[in-house]
Amino acid sequence: MNELREAYAACEALAKSHYENFPVASTLMPAHLRPHIAAIYAFARTADDFADEPGYEEQERLRLLAQWRSRLRVLNPGSNALPDEDASPDRNALPDKIFLALEDTIRRFSLPVSLFDDLLDAFVQDVTTTSYSTWADVLNYCRRSANPVGRLVLRLSGYNNDELDRASDAVCTALQLTNFWQDLAVDLPRGRLYVPEEIWRRHRADPKTLEIGRMTPEWRAALQDCGTRTRSLFQQGRLVCDGVTGRLRYELRATWLGGTRILDRLDRSGFDVFNARHKLGTADALVIAFGTLLWRETPPSPIRS
Repeated sequence: MNELREAYAACEALAKSHYENFPVASTLMPAHLRPHIAAIYAFARTADDFADEPGYEEQERLRLLAQWRSRLRVLNPGSNALPDEDASPDRNALPDKIFLALEDTIRRFSLPVSLFDDLLDAFVQDVTTTSYSTWADVLNYCRRSANPVGRLVLRLSGYNNDELDRASDAVCTALQLTNFWQDLAVDLPRGRLYVPEEIWRRHRADPKTLEIGRMTPEWRAALQDCGTRTRSLFQQGRLVCDGVTGRLRYELRATWLGGTRILDRLDRSGFDVFNARHKLGTADALVIAFGTLLWRETPPSPIRS
């Protein structure tokens, strides 16, 4: 039991140590769910670092992600998968603590391992794919990189409802897209561009101007196009903020408000991501808190699980 408590504590420490625009296991969530959300976050954050953080060659990134997937599949009920030989147990190692906590969370809440597998698919794609041809391609990536997290939070909270899932998917995709536009200048040196070719070509934007740090009128138009599509997804997903009850309702409202606030700021700046990285601060937290309390519901009543 002490080992398990230490494992969850390590996951929560990892969650608190990373800057995120949007709440991770915040105090708005019921206390009994925060450790489980932290376990899911620690699993995804570590795998994402394998794909993104500097210091790894491509083959090493893929090897680490394959090892992460091998360890995940051992947790799948009914799976015949065997532990990876390279993943020898070490009670003091962070990966072992993450998987100890994750196994307990998956078992307690009967979470679909396929949702975690989707996340790993997306992280592998981060390593192997650096640009996208169509908007549909970008949405397909978000379906695996972002949407599983929202569905997992709903399952932890006792919701298994198709309408809520669709609304959650829309919000999670919108949050992921907002991060793409926010981090454009960060991703470019890594060789990544998430604005799909069909959009930047439509606006006659030239990727070479981005490489030298210039935000041209054509690129502003392309990013405003992306921003409009992203805002539409936020609106489509608003239902999930009202379709749940309890503290989760306030957590989702705060997350929705945080995402749209970043998008508003990007829009007002003309998507100038080269001179400033737009992120949320203390003043924003106060605005979001008031917005959460003064929120006006759209549906007449909550959707029950």
